[in-house]
This record gives sequence, structure tokens and C-alpha cells, in this order.
Amino acid sequence: MKITIPRLSQIVFFIIFLVLFINTDYRGKDEINIAINSFFRADPLVLVTYILSTFSFITLLIPALLMVIATFFLGRFFCGWICPLGAFLDFVSLKIKKNSQLKIFKGKFKYYFLFTLLFLSLFNINYGGVFDPIAIFIRFLTFFVYPLFGYVVKSGWGWLYGIFGNKIEFAEGFYKIIKYNILPFRDTFYPLAFLSSFLFILIVFLERYEKRYWCRHLCPLGTLLGIFSKFSIFKRLPKKLCSDCGECKNICPTAFDREILNEENCIICLDCQVKCKFGRVKFSPFKFNIKSANPDLNKRFFINSFIFGFVLSNIFKNGNYNNKLLRPPGVADEKEFLKKCVRCGECMKICLKNALYPSYLEGGVYSLYTPILIPRKGYCEYNCSLCGQVCPTKAIPKLPIEEKKKQVIGIAHFDKNHCLPYAKKTNCLVCEEHCPIPGKAIKIKKRREIGYNDKAFELLEPYVDEKLCNGCGICEYVCPLTGKSGIEVFREKHSF
Repeated sequence: MKITIPRLSQIVFFIIFLVLFINTDYRGKDEINIAINSFFRADPLVLVTYILSTFSFITLLIPALLMVIATFFLGRFFCGWICPLGAFLDFVSLKIKKNSQLKIFKGKFKYYFLFTLLFLSLFNINYGGVFDPIAIFIRFLTFFVYPLFGYVVKSGWGWLYGIFGNKIEFAEGFYKIIKYNILPFRDTFYPLAFLSSFLFILIVFLERYEKRYWCRHLCPLGTLLGIFSKFSIFKRLPKKLCSDCGECKNICPTAFDREILNEENCIICLDCQVKCKFGRVKFSPFKFNIKSANPDLNKRFFINSFIFGFVLSNIFKNGNYNNKLLRPPGVADEKEFLKKCVRCGECMKICLKNALYPSYLEGGVYSLYTPILIPRKGYCEYNCSLCGQVCPTKAIPKLPIEEKKKQVIGIAHFDKNHCLPYAKKTNCLVCEEHCPIPGKAIKIKKRREIGYNDKAFELLEPYVDEKLCNGCGICEYVCPLTGKSGIEVFREKHSF
């Protein structure tokens, strides 16, 4: 494959994407200066769905607004020059032998798909992040590839001794560089890793039928950019296949399905210009023209999309309330959080104590992939605010550490049928000892009890000071009982 300027741009941005991905992790610092949310902040689909669902705008998404403006002038260049998933598909497509074309998902399907997502956002159901290409790629890496890579390297690091022979100090030093700069801080295999992998692998599998099948017929971000690019002043000439050649149809990865150029699908990869044997193909400013070989989006189309969005929004809104559904610190309003969350998984990846996991159906279909705190698996570190630092839309607010400490995630409650001091009359102070809050949110009261040998002893019973408890979950995490904990954190007051 010849290295053209668009290909070079793809390589550069893909490397930047990986560097940001690796550095969106705990590296021993309480603040993170660079994060992969930079790609989301420049994502027009995130911008449009955020505006439609919240009826507001935040300065974090200014890069996405600039990307929209650039698309109006230059066309759908993001897909051919910047998109990391697109770059990956271009590389994979070279290795995959094409089969007969797949007819499903063609025609207007991508427009129905996009506008249904947009109308869903208008009805306060922001589901765009589930199908955003950058989010799909990051979830695949975060939930499956990166932890697997870390686990394999850490468990087999002894191979370095075989490479460096007796130079043990050098081998250990080399491993430390990899461990603290490249490997994940935690090797956590997340729930929904299979679903995330399946969706990503399906996108790659579709390359067997057409180059950039996902980009042509499904991708909501690409479809949105294609609509914007329809008004671009930067055009390809000629707009039709040459009668004596027609090779562009085989060269083009997206725009030539038939004889006429589909301007909305053109990703400005310049392959046709570079490979044109006659030097006829040019990309230059052209007269304003919105006519092309694209499907006509009439009133019936918008009415159907509106109905789909309305029906789905009502289905998604009927999620069951779950008192165990704990959100990251600083999330005060569940509805506002769901409107803003991109479902990118960055907060889960950066979580210092492995507390955040993707939601499946705990809060209904609408809650899919949103972060939830599971105290039995991890807890919210009292002196950490990393999740708010990497969130691209402020769904998790970025708070000063002293302000973050005051945020209430939930309230801890003792289950007296399981907690050792209550159920077994056995002293246990593990939860109280680990409570990080000054003054202790878990306190102890003494009570005289008669033991099984009829001897009196002093029983120490823990209880929760609800005025101090912030629901960080460390008490539930450290509870020595196997299986169900003797103390659990709930969003609101709970009785067993």
C-alpha cells in the first residue's frame, strides 16, 4: 500500500490514539493531563446527541464543532484521515479476501439508523455512544484486549530472562519500564467484554463483503458527516466513471457503488487520484451543488424515524429502579447523567480501585454500558478524582479533590442476618477500621452479651452514621464474609 498523505495522517492519528489510550490509566499520579477523551471531544456525533438530549452546549465539545465546520468545507475527511477504526479497517481489508456482496443494511438503512438515534436523543434518550465507532473501538480494547495483553505479559514476564540470559538486572529494569508505562494498572476483564468484542469483530467480518462496509452502510458518525459533507465546496472531479476506464470503482473504498460518485460516502482518501493512470481525477473547490446520487430523504422518512425514536424512547424509559445501581461520585441526577454519558468506558479504565463496571440491564436497556459502582469488586478511593478528569462530556463532573470527598454515592446498611457481630455475636471491626472518612462513618457501640459458654463478654456492634457516610463502598469490599457481604451500599435508605 502506497503511503499517501491521507494514509500518513491515518498512521499518525492511530499512533496518537494508542498513546492516549495507554496513558488513560493510573500511572502513579493523581492528575491526568492527556486522555483519550480528546477523540470524543472532536466527535460530531457526541456533539449532536449531547445538544439534542440536554438542549445545552459545553466548551469541552468545541473541537467537535470545529470538526463539523471543517466538514462543511473539506468533506468527510475525518473518516479517511483521522478515525482510528477506519484506519484499522483499511489495514485489515488488505488482508481479507472479498466474498460476494452483502445486500442487507444497504440503501436508506443508515439514514433510518442515524435519525432514529437523533430522535431518541431529542426524547432524552442519548444512545448514540453505544454505536459510536470510537466508543466501539475503545470498549473493545478496554474490556477485552488491553487486560488480556496485561495479563499475558505479567504472567509470562520470565521470558525476559531467556532473552537477556544472565543479565537479570537489565531484564527486570526492562520489565519495569513496560509495566509502569505500557501495561494496564489492573488486569480486569469486564462484564460485556463478549458483547463488545462481538460487535467489533462483526464490523471487521463485514470487510469480507465490501471495503469499509461499516462506514458505508451502518456507521452513524460517518452518515452524519456524510450529510454535512453534502454541502462541501471541496469536490471530486469527475463525478462519474470514465467510459474508457472505470477503475475507480475497484479502487474506491466507499464512494463508488455504481457508475456515479456518492459524495456523502467519499472519505477524501485520494486513492483514486493517486492511482489514476490518466491523471484525470482532481479534488478541488467546486461550485456549490447539493445534488448527488444519494437517497432522497423525504417527509415519510423523517416521520418513520420520528415514530421509531418515539416508540424506542418510551421502551427505554421503562427501566426498573434499582437501589443498588450506584453511579460514580458527583453524579447527582440520574436522568441528566444518562443524557450526557457517552458510554466510552474511560472512567472504568482509569478507576484506581477497580470499582466501576459497565451496566448490563441493571437499570433497564437505557443503562447499557453506563458506569456503575460495584462495591463487592472494588471501591471509590477517597483521595481519587480520576474518573471526572477523563469524562468527555462532564457526565461525571470534574471536581477538586476536597469537593469530590463530599460527594455522596450512596448509604451503607448493615444486614443483621449476615454481619458477624449481629448474626454470630462475634466481634468484627474490619469495616470500621477501613472507613476513610474523618470521624468514621462507621461507629462502634458496646453491648454486654452472654456467650455460648455462659460467660459475659463485651460485644462491639458497628453502625452507620448516615450524616457522614458517602457510600464509597470500601466497607462492603473489605467485609471478610465470603459471598454476600454483611454490609451493603444502596443509593437510598434501605431495610433488609
